[in-house]
Amino acid sequence: MFTGIVEEKGTVESIEDLGDALKVRIAADRVLTDSDLGASISVNGICLTVAQRGESWFEADVMAETMRRTSLAGAHEGSTVNLERAARVDSRLGGHIVQGHVDGTGTIAAIEPSEQWTVIRIDVPKNLTAYMVEKGSITVDGVSLTIVSIATDHFTISLIPTTLTETNLGSRQVGDVVNIEVDVLAKYVEKLMQR
Repeated sequence: MFTGIVEEKGTVESIEDLGDALKVRIAADRVLTDSDLGASISVNGICLTVAQRGESWFEADVMAETMRRTSLAGAHEGSTVNLERAARVDSRLGGHIVQGHVDGTGTIAAIEPSEQWTVIRIDVPKNLTAYMVEKGSITVDGVSLTIVSIATDHFTISLIPTTLTETNLGSRQVGDVVNIEVDVLAKYVEKLMQR
């Protein structure tokens, strides 16, 4: 489990195509501090397991389901990714409960910068907006954010300067695909209501 508070930006160093899977090597620093083999690290909101590691990198295996459901299939050498270690039970929950289980992808449709913040519109499948509420939590590329507005096929977020500089969202462009994880509590409520 994660909180959506990005600890650092990493860089994809290599991607090895294994046919129905990928082996991804990511250059990192802070998230490696206490991440042994088997540890979970959120990579653009995707919970990946450390399969190998060195002093300044780690490797993770990415299965076909992850490639199908996330934007990681479109990553390339040099891509900047948001990184976060798994949450500790004795730490503050700075963002919201994030599983690292991406529900789908969205496409950046508009970016409106202003002097103090930037508003981003993200187009998403209608089945994802069913779990969103105005001022509710959303995870975009692993970043815990607040939904500003919502429609049937898109939502908007407002990014402060810190988010723009400390995450890869500051370098995103119109047309870029991002990973979306809706609030897991909404999914559980729906499941209980169906009974």
